[in-house]
Amino acid sequence: MSESRAGVRNISDTARWVAYFRALETKRPDALFQDPFAERLAGERGVQIANTLPDGNKHEWAWMARTYLFDKFTSRAIEEGADLVLNLAAGLDSRPYRMALQPALQWIEVDLPEINSYKEEVLGSEKPRCRLERVSLDLSDGPKRRALFADLHQRAKRIVVVSEGLLIYFSPEEVGSLAQDLAGGLHFHTWLIDLASPGQLKLMQRTTGKELSEAGAAYKFGPPEGPGFFKPYGWEPKDEQGFLKTAAEFHRAPSELLSLLPEPKGPKVNYPWTGVCSLESRNYRP
Repeated sequence: MSESRAGVRNISDTARWVAYFRALETKRPDALFQDPFAERLAGERGVQIANTLPDGNKHEWAWMARTYLFDKFTSRAIEEGADLVLNLAAGLDSRPYRMALQPALQWIEVDLPEINSYKEEVLGSEKPRCRLERVSLDLSDGPKRRALFADLHQRAKRIVVVSEGLLIYFSPEEVGSLAQDLAGGLHFHTWLIDLASPGQLKLMQRTTGKELSEAGAAYKFGPPEGPGFFKPYGWEPKDEQGFLKTAAEFHRAPSELLSLLPEPKGPKVNYPWTGVCSLESRNYRP
């Protein structure tokens, strides 16, 4: 396989890359989560991508932290009463199959047709632990996504939205539009996102970001306001936890990065920060 074909071809390929790191974590004796489906989902392509992208096979600690934090935040939202999980750009996420979930919970995965078809092929014989549905949709299509949100608004009383690994590929204007659309639903309560500071965004653009940009998956979003970016659109930041701090808590952080701790308070413009944030809608009505 040539170098160009071995790398990322399109944005859907990044899901295989992420699954590769979940598979690595699962094999560790001190794994913080177990994903028995990750290796199958990553496939040979996931391994090739990780070993072709600049720094693509590094920073295992950060990918571990991201998955761990999204697991933690999603579980908390469900425990607090969410009756529907809307996973935007679900990629090759396997949480409906591997988390402890009530059978009555509704879980909606939204992604492009290609990634949904591949996932059905790999996991078709597996049984999810809740009521799982997949929707094939390009989330950049505003009218269609608003129609989906309107439909889901009628099906649940407390919705948690999960958008792991999505917003960084959107422009600030596109993120604002999505935030506004989600806030329009009175039953949308919590939105879980991962976020990069402007300083971290620049670092990522200089490494893996170069090849991803050529594949149409450029890194774009790292707002100087941090989670405060979402306030004008009806979302109030409630919690944020950084990848580096989380990795350090489990003795996984690289020693050369420990000097960056503790994290600064407030917006982290120049500080190289990435983490998971929990937002709550000011428009929510039970």
